[in-house]
Amino acid sequence: MFCPPQPRDPLIDGWIARHRDPLSFGLHIIGIPATVLGPMLLPLALMAWSLGIAFLGVGLFVGGYLIQFVGHALEGSDPGEVIWLKRKLGLPYVEIAPRRQSPQNSA
Repeated sequence: MFCPPQPRDPLIDGWIARHRDPLSFGLHIIGIPATVLGPMLLPLALMAWSLGIAFLGVGLFVGGYLIQFVGHALEGSDPGEVIWLKRKLGLPYVEIAPRRQSPQNSA
């Protein structure tokens, strides 16, 4: 059975709008799976009683988050978790960074 195209989810559109820089987007494509896979390895580490797998899981989680934070620093915006915290504290935040202006040739 064929289904007609569905409208895109606003959450996906918002995520894409916050990750417009190609390098930031690429870092997130690497960092998100690592951040998700890391905690999934911890039950395996407990079952196998393996400290190495536990360190790998924690390393993937922390490293994945760091990669994403680097992407946001390059983009010039705050990460989602930081935005949530700043909102709760009433602090200013940058959800979507302004596009960088390319230098114009003055002649």
